[in-house]
Amino acid sequence: MSEGGATAVKICGVTSAADGELASSLGAWAVGMIFYEPSPRRCSLEQAGEICARLRRRVELCGVFVNAAPDFVVATADQLGLTLLQLHGDEGPAMCAELARRTGARVIKAVQVSSPGDVRASERFHVDFHLFDGRAGGPAGSRVRGGTGQSFDWELVAARRTRTPLILSGGLHAGNVAEAIAVAHPWAVDVASGTEQSPGRKDPERLRAFFAAVAAADRQPAEARQPA
Repeated sequence: MSEGGATAVKICGVTSAADGELASSLGAWAVGMIFYEPSPRRCSLEQAGEICARLRRRVELCGVFVNAAPDFVVATADQLGLTLLQLHGDEGPAMCAELARRTGARVIKAVQVSSPGDVRASERFHVDFHLFDGRAGGPAGSRVRGGTGQSFDWELVAARRTRTPLILSGGLHAGNVAEAIAVAHPWAVDVASGTEQSPGRKDPERLRAFFAAVAAADRQPAEARQPA
């Protein structure tokens, strides 16, 4: 959990300033903009510029990248004033360190988790945050990138041996986020599809319900959070 005992909330897949404003008003810690061409939630630089201009100093501004050229990441971070970089591809520890140094932004390394080995492998990344996402297969064994919308076995989080703050992602929505918090005890939760009308467009009621569910989970006594 974040400072004060509350679970922080990152709203990802934001493509409009209006959605970002609503997320901020509900208490979002961060908003994520996806700069990955194949993603149905891809945010253009023009859209991102408006979002960042409206929300700067109100929330963390996170750019989501997948195997992007370092110069593109740096230029985008500088242009928009990003405060977080979420690296969702095959970027190694050296790349994470280089981008942190060149941009001054904090780094989130995303890992697709389906086994204890995936959890242990994340520990080689000495970054500001680890993000655990579900793993989804595709044609010829390819993997969905930039967020899968698939959950994973949250019990696997128990295999962590690092104190790096954990952001839990993958298939979260108002109906399951309380259980996810009870099982995994993340520093933050991350949601995209679970708060949408359609890819890249947020549903205000789903957003409100998600924040309400997180707040309700945080109000539960520690012993009540333990799943049956």
